[in-house]
Amino acid sequence: MPIPLQFKELPPEQMLTESRDFCETLSRRRSVRDFSDRLVDREIIENAVKAAASAPSGANKQPWHFVIVENAATKKLIRKAAEAEEQEFYNGRAPQSWLEDLKVFETDEHKPFLETAPFLIAVFLQRNTIDEEGVKHKNYYMPESVGIATGMLISALHFSGLATLTHTPSPMKFLNEILERPTNEKPFMLMVTGYPAEDVTVPDIERKPFDEVASIF
Repeated sequence: MPIPLQFKELPPEQMLTESRDFCETLSRRRSVRDFSDRLVDREIIENAVKAAASAPSGANKQPWHFVIVENAATKKLIRKAAEAEEQEFYNGRAPQSWLEDLKVFETDEHKPFLETAPFLIAVFLQRNTIDEEGVKHKNYYMPESVGIATGMLISALHFSGLATLTHTPSPMKFLNEILERPTNEKPFMLMVTGYPAEDVTVPDIERKPFDEVASIF
């Protein structure tokens, strides 16, 4: 049965102000690779995941699962497995052109942030949903839906005052084993989050101007 829409209309002037503030805030977001080990209230992380889980999805199937990792031993296992994949990537798997594009970020196979940051959030894509009786149900537009949810997760963490890094070692099947997730789930993203290290720096890069990323008809 339909329910009333919860929508709050704003005065036009406030709408414009809010849109500008939102744009400016997100434009200041930068990926961080050096994290502090300062503790973060887990409720902040849980609220961000709840916000992400409110994302739209194909037929409302909500084809995602988020695993919040704070246990030091588990983070150590993830780092060891991720660095094994990164070792192969940086030393043979990746084409030279890809490695050249990565030079500005000064990245390599060593990923200490996977242990230093207080939280990792593993995002899984559910190829299908299995009910309590073991029956599979088809999901729709899974990559699109999980991609939207992941973008909302980044935004929620940023607005909460935390730094983030999207980490995608490939393949990531080790996450299913370490985090005890079923085979119908595919690792989609490993989100690293916490406070940035005090002396952190980021590459001096520019984002494309509006007229290169958008068209108006």
